[in-house]
Amino acid sequence: MTVRAGREFLAIPGPTTMPDEVLRAMHRPAIDIYSKEMLDLTESLLGDISKLFATKGKSYIYIANGHGAWEAALSNVLSRGDKVLVLESGRFAIGWGNAAALMGAEVEVLKGDWRRAVRPHEVEERLRRDTEHKIKAVVVVQVDTASGVQNDIEAIGKAIKASGHPALYMVDTVASLGCMPFEMDKWGVDVAMSGSQKGLMTPPGLGFVAANARALEVHKKANMSTPYWSWSEREGTENYRKYAGTAPVHLLFALRKAIDLLHEEGLENAFRRHSLLGEAARRAVAMWSEGQVLGFNVAEASERSNTVTTVTMSNGHDPAVLQRYCKDKCGVVLGTGIGDLSGQAFRIAHMGHVNAPMLLGTLGVVEIALNALKIPHGKGGLEAAVSYLGEEVAA
Repeated sequence: MTVRAGREFLAIPGPTTMPDEVLRAMHRPAIDIYSKEMLDLTESLLGDISKLFATKGKSYIYIANGHGAWEAALSNVLSRGDKVLVLESGRFAIGWGNAAALMGAEVEVLKGDWRRAVRPHEVEERLRRDTEHKIKAVVVVQVDTASGVQNDIEAIGKAIKASGHPALYMVDTVASLGCMPFEMDKWGVDVAMSGSQKGLMTPPGLGFVAANARALEVHKKANMSTPYWSWSEREGTENYRKYAGTAPVHLLFALRKAIDLLHEEGLENAFRRHSLLGEAARRAVAMWSEGQVLGFNVAEASERSNTVTTVTMSNGHDPAVLQRYCKDKCGVVLGTGIGDLSGQAFRIAHMGHVNAPMLLGTLGVVEIALNALKIPHGKGGLEAAVSYLGEEVAA
């Protein structure tokens, strides 16, 4: 016996649930990739992507996922043998560093913790010790979707500046762009990258990179670049060069509609929505944790992200059992624990196309599963989320 009907709801941190308007935007014929309509579409998207990154620099669109955008960012500013400092706070900065190593860079990890954010003073101290300036780039994620941590990108930028070190500052915003503030120019970020499938509510397959003037200057001397990723190859009057070949027309239709929806809502309103829903999820988990089985992966409340909440399970309870119940009986797909948290956690995504009914439904299903599986937990998690939103969302 189940209580599910219809399609599954994805409460996973990507690919996230897409608005129907975005899906419908792709259901139209392709257009001439050499036409003015295509040129205008490209220019509008590049301009809006730069605005999302909050930069006056250049932006680029790649037919790739976030891992491809990692390579695009690295290859355009590094030369083989350059040293990269990776700031650990979970899985994904490490993954970016692994990509850099495979591409020919020397990689050093500033050891962190999957339960806390990067400490800016540790970054400053390490850079001050690099008196020969061997480190050419510092890479970090704004939100790590494995650990659920949110790093203070502004504070890290200030630490890099205070050190007096010339390394490029590079930030992964895959799980944050469009969901929370990101100020590339204001925070001193030289290169930023992201993907389409999370906060931007578009199918996987588009990667984005933004570069400021300093990064573009470094690019001129970098030798790691290849024809597909190269920023230089994407310049020129021919529109097809913006994509290094045939444009991903239907994904661009989808992205145009998704960004239009963000404009209609207002970016500040989207940030507020994610903040409210993130805190509502945390209120529920805080109540459940009183049963001594569930808990927050990220120890400090201020370092928990507004886009994904990673929930640990202990005392011999397997999160996969909970996930199977939620999916098979109720049609809600939770994110699994990955990396160091494999078999130890599940994840609740609240990013992109998400609203109060979606989140409260997800939290309610988790409570149903906890009760049905007789997993010890504090009562009133859903009620705490409802009460919080009732207090914060004005009549």
